Amino acid sequence: MKRRKIVTGLDIGTTKICALIAEVSGDNNIEIIGIGLAPSNGLRKGIVVDIDKTSHAIKSAIQKAERMAGQKVDSAYVGIAGSHIKSINSHGVVAVTGDEKEIKESDIKRVIDAARIIPVSAEEDILHVLPREFIVDGSPGIQDPLGMSGVRLEVETHIIKGASTSIQNLVKSVLRAGLSVDEVVLEPLASSQAVLSDDEKDLGAVLVDIGGGTTDVIVFHEGSIAHTAVIPVGGNHVSNDIAVGLRTPVSEAEKIKIMHGSVLPSEIDESEKIEVLAASGKERKKLSRKMLCQVIEPRMSEVFSLIKKELDSAGSADLTPAGMILTGGASLLEGSEKLASDITELPVRIGEPDYVSGLSNVIDNPVYIKKGDTIPRAIFSTAVGLIEFALENGDAKNSKVSSNSNNNSKEIVSGFFTKLKNWFSEFF
Repeated sequence: MKRRKIVTGLDIGTTKICALIAEVSGDNNIEIIGIGLAPSNGLRKGIVVDIDKTSHAIKSAIQKAERMAGQKVDSAYVGIAGSHIKSINSHGVVAVTGDEKEIKESDIKRVIDAARIIPVSAEEDILHVLPREFIVDGSPGIQDPLGMSGVRLEVETHIIKGASTSIQNLVKSVLRAGLSVDEVVLEPLASSQAVLSDDEKDLGAVLVDIGGGTTDVIVFHEGSIAHTAVIPVGGNHVSNDIAVGLRTPVSEAEKIKIMHGSVLPSEIDESEKIEVLAASGKERKKLSRKMLCQVIEPRMSEVFSLIKKELDSAGSADLTPAGMILTGGASLLEGSEKLASDITELPVRIGEPDYVSGLSNVIDNPVYIKKGDTIPRAIFSTAVGLIEFALENGDAKNSKVSSNSNNNSKEIVSGFFTKLKNWFSEFF
């Protein structure tokens, strides 16, 4: 038997479940050794509405990742989103203890606990208490006060809370799939770990993760979180609009959205045609691609308008000179960057997880069977971010791995393309 340092990230979304198993070296270098994807059928707008369907989907994704990694895992860092998520900024203050008035870990813990005392209803639980800055004897802007001298320690925090029942149902789904939960992590917080640079966080940036059921927004200013929000509109709403507008099944609408969608109908030639399955499912018809894009554009404009409204109401619009970073599946629609920039009046780019060693180079360039293109790394942002969050905020779990595992690394890599193609085909 040999020992490996293992951590698992589980992105439970409205459209898909993504499980990543990573091996971590002593210098915290991440190597992705297992990836599992499964369609998600038990969530609506990021909230579990069917525990059995959700647990089966989680189990399917985990089993695929385990087969690729050639080992079992027993716990995971789990992402959460949904319209029930709320946030508030809070302030805490304590007197520094000890004769020497040197700030210790216990003082930092006490001041964070003091900031944690906020009005929370019986139906809510606190997910995260995130320090924004510490203040020592009136001197602000301190990121780590440990070891400093002072008599008065203050902290500004950003507190994220969610509905107790929604959190419990998510945890129950994971437990039923045979896993324990290391920690429940807000998904946009995880995505920011994988997508944003430290410079962008310091300068001020807004990350927008457009998922299937919700659009998650998180604002960074001076290196810390200033605002979070969840907008209950996402890529599934675009697909539903297409299904109604073009009179085609929702599954077909999702497919043509990915293959032919654009948010800029003015740039589409009138002569371009696409084939669309009729609502009966028995025949195909030819329609103008411009018509498809005219259906997509109003919904995506609504999404970006709601984001701008959220930033304006929170006073965050002027705090983000680094601009807006889009990630998530629906952000990949052609022209999204331009439309988002036009509406929000911010510079916009598409964000993807940074390079990690191992199988991540296979994530970058496999065959994207739905489009004949590569699978975009943006759909892995949350799952990769959960692993990075685990390394930064907790200990990776040590798992025993049999040295005579049936799947050696060469077999895993060589079989990855075929497996990934099959997994994505399940969505269609």
